[in-house]
This record gives sequence, C-alpha cells and structure tokens, in this order.
Amino acid sequence: MTAHRLRALFAPLLFVLVVGVLSACASSPRPVAAGESVSLRVMTFNVRYASPNDGVNVWENRRALTLKTIVDQQPDLVGMQELLLGQATWLDQQLPHHAWFGKGRNGNEVDGNGNEHMGLFYDTRRLTLLRQGDFWYSETPDVPGSANFDGPMPRMATWGEFEDRRNGRRFFLFNTHLPHTDAAEVLRERCARLLLARIRQLAGDAPVVVTGDFNAHPDGPTHTLLTAQLSDAWEQAPQRSGPEKTAHAFTGNPDARIDWVLYRQFGIRSVHSVDAHEGPLYPSDHYPVVAELTWL
Repeated sequence: MTAHRLRALFAPLLFVLVVGVLSACASSPRPVAAGESVSLRVMTFNVRYASPNDGVNVWENRRALTLKTIVDQQPDLVGMQELLLGQATWLDQQLPHHAWFGKGRNGNEVDGNGNEHMGLFYDTRRLTLLRQGDFWYSETPDVPGSANFDGPMPRMATWGEFEDRRNGRRFFLFNTHLPHTDAAEVLRERCARLLLARIRQLAGDAPVVVTGDFNAHPDGPTHTLLTAQLSDAWEQAPQRSGPEKTAHAFTGNPDARIDWVLYRQFGIRSVHSVDAHEGPLYPSDHYPVVAELTWL
C-alpha cells in the first residue's frame, strides 16, 4: 500500500482523535498549579420573574442581557430566585457547560407567575452534583407547596451537595428566597431558624454556602440570627466593589442590600455586585452579587 493511500486511510481517524482531545480539554477545568489557591465563584441572582408588566424590561427584552451578565462573571454556581420554568429552560439552553435543578415553590413543575424556582445552576466541568433536595418553610417542611407558616404563599429552599473536581473537596449550597413584606421580619426569622436547622441536619460540619434574596436588612434580626453561624461575604471580604445595595426596581438606584452570599468553612477573597445595564434595560430588578471563596 502506498504512503498516499495510507495517509488517505488514516487521515479521518486522526481528525476524529484530534477533535476528541480538543473537546476533552475544552470541557475540563483548568488544572491547578502547585501552591495555587483554589477559589470558588458563587453568584446569587434574583432574576425577576417573567412579568408582562415590566415595560421595556420584560423578559423577552432583557434575557440576552441576563445571560451575558452570568457568562461575563464565569460563576461556578448561581443560586437564582424568582426563576420561572420557561426562564430556566431558556437559560439552560444557552449555558452548555452548566446544568440546573430546582422545583417550583408550589410543589410542581407547572409554570406560572406564582411558581418560582430556587434554581441552582452549576458548572459541570468544575463540579459534580452528589445529591440534591428541597424543603419548605412550614410546619411540614418536607411537604411540597406547604404554606409558609403564617405567610400568604409558599416559601422554600433548594440545596445540593457538590464535589469540587479540582481537589475532591465536598460542600453544600442552599439557595432561598424569604418573605418580602416589611411586616414579615418575624416570619423571616422563623424561616432562618428552619434554614439553620436543615443546614445542621443535612450538612453537619461540612463547608456551606447560602445564596438568596433574604428581603431583610443587614442590621435586622434575621441577618443577626444567620450571621451568628454563617459569615456574610459582603461584610468579610477584603476586596469589595460595586453598589452595596442590590434591590433597585429597574431604576438603577438600589435602596436595600437584601441579596447575600453567606458561608462557613471557606475563606473569602473578594465580593462584588454587578450593575451592568444597557441604557434603561437591566438584566433584573436586583443586582447580582458574586463572591470568590477559597478553600481553607
């Protein structure tokens, strides 16, 4: 057999081999150099449900900017609030290296403006999901859609246990959205106590991250209760940037810091809020917050 025919025979096989190697490299996390500190980028993002009443900021107008905001930050994990199933499905299609999970707070997968998900997106190149679950802030927390104590609508948390593929370390992330009215501080405290109890039950002494829209001020009793056991990334980070307050109602003028990243058994390198917008168009009515945590 001539050299020309051999090349013709093996060239397609060589092409497949090269493409396979390149694809494997592209889908794998960057290896860690000796002595390098491994960080974990966590974003909390109330994406604002797809309301038809948001004027220029309806979901169809802002979804590309929402996606760009996430992609630009390169998070390993994103805890989303107010996420409807249609929004989650669209984002999932645009984020090929991420997977997501989460249930509707009403306890089913039927979409609708009242059935937000505590959607957890994670980078599958970096993290392996070991187990997951949900619970509701109620007298029967394991009953999907159960009423929020004395509140008018169900409230819940979604959690996952992950393994970091770079070092084999395991941790938990809890994602939540607490009641929103000013008069609901006592109710938020009840939710916070249940959240802490479930962290103890599920995570034990393992490292933990909590993302959420807590609808509470950082000088109030809910924050005090949670930060007795967890650290607030915004308060502890040596480097901070972006607006401190996060809820801005599509105005760009935030009036409250209610979106937090809390953690334990991690170090904190930096934290920032993301105030990206295109003129009057915003990715959400909340600024997302990104914390860069480090393994201890």
